Amino acid sequence: MKLLVATRSEGKRREIRELLQGLPFEVVFPTDLFLERLPEERDLEQGRNYAENAVAKARYFAQRAAVPTVADDSGIEVDALDGAPGMHSARWAGVDGAEQDRANNALLLERLAGVPEERRTARYRCVVAFLDAAAATPQLVEATCEGFVLPAPRGTGGFGYDPLFFSPELKMSFGEAPAASKHRVSHRGRAFRALVEVLLRRSK
Repeated sequence: MKLLVATRSEGKRREIRELLQGLPFEVVFPTDLFLERLPEERDLEQGRNYAENAVAKARYFAQRAAVPTVADDSGIEVDALDGAPGMHSARWAGVDGAEQDRANNALLLERLAGVPEERRTARYRCVVAFLDAAAATPQLVEATCEGFVLPAPRGTGGFGYDPLFFSPELKMSFGEAPAASKHRVSHRGRAFRALVEVLLRRSK
């Protein structure tokens, strides 16, 4: 089955390709299908929650490509910030492009200045939506990963807030973790493994 993954994020592309490696799907991304970025893509994430955003992205790209499509929406939720940045994680600092991660991480550290370690608890959340056709009822899976925000970045791996997110399960930040270790415990790894179970059951 050809499976379109509806993301233009290089970090997500890399992770999802690794998570789906070896499975009976031909994984493609918008650029593989020559789907140019159109202005309306920027308005897809206007939902009230992760699920609505994931479904909106999946439906939009399923309509354009006419192939089964999967999309995720994810974010980091910091308890001391009442769950922020949450759904707004990617563009929290209002910066796009190469400086986006740096700006978002700097803003997170600024907002948590003076907050002690025991109050820096946080989680990554990921919701994945699958549509086998643009008009189909979406299938949703969700997963989280608990941790806390470090006072300074550690490691250069991953993307987004990974150098600041410490995983007690791995005893290191996601920025320090080898990809396979991160995938084992991460929100996206858990969500996509749940999705794969759904897709494999459908194919039987």
